[in-house]
Amino acid sequence: MNVLLSIRPKYVEEIIKGNKRYEFRKSIFKKNVDEVWIYATSPTKKIVGTFVIGEIIKDTPENLWKNLNELSGLTEQEFFDYFYGTKTGFALELEYTKFFKVPIDPKIIFPDFIPPQSFYYFDDTLIKAMYEEYNYL
Repeated sequence: MNVLLSIRPKYVEEIIKGNKRYEFRKSIFKKNVDEVWIYATSPTKKIVGTFVIGEIIKDTPENLWKNLNELSGLTEQEFFDYFYGTKTGFALELEYTKFFKVPIDPKIIFPDFIPPQSFYYFDDTLIKAMYEEYNYL
């Protein structure tokens, strides 16, 4: 199973630079996920790359920040604003990140595409077409 995950462009840049090694979420997937496809939100509005999830850490936001802040790609304010009112959070380790030379317009693959609020699952058959058409950086 694969997931399309929405990430703001400024955080995508932090991933590319190597400053962001963990993606933080208030909730995570219920199914086993093989690969995560990165959808960069507005103004980019494109699928820009992929990553494989390494370790998944579930903890309080305070402990996540204490242990992972240097690998977060976030300011402390951004981090705690996101987790405001939440007792538990998740840190997804980004392993094997790959970015496309040419970002993919999601409407090519999903004609009725609506950007996910957080994420959504999709089928492997769509991936094969994307691999054939697009090269990684």
